[in-house]
Amino acid sequence: MTQLLLDTHIFLWLNDCPERLSRTAIENCANPANDLFLSLVSLWEIQIKSQLGKLQMSVPWQTMVQKQRDENGLQVLAISEAHIEQLGLLTLHHRDPFDRMLIAQAQAETMSLVSADSLFSSYGVTVIQ
Repeated sequence: MTQLLLDTHIFLWLNDCPERLSRTAIENCANPANDLFLSLVSLWEIQIKSQLGKLQMSVPWQTMVQKQRDENGLQVLAISEAHIEQLGLLTLHHRDPFDRMLIAQAQAETMSLVSADSLFSSYGVTVIQ
């Protein structure tokens, strides 16, 4: 069993345009032996970008989360003090604050990150692209 933390764009693509996902990402997300997680930081990012008009969605994020819970057993990962502590240890390869928290969470929880972002691999986490 592998615990997979979905990058925000992967979560959105899984819901709206799965054809943008790699075959490897699709197979890993669909594998019932893997546990899928979405960070609260991703929901925060989606809400902010939606309100700013930088993100258009076909359905509300709440509907997307419920769909993935039903179809893939998605779990929402809260942000803990340990995650914030790990965030403080990260070098500045990546400057996006949302992505940096995802990296910190993946490190702290020993999760693999599903992402198309090539900078994630600079942090010594397993990245499924």
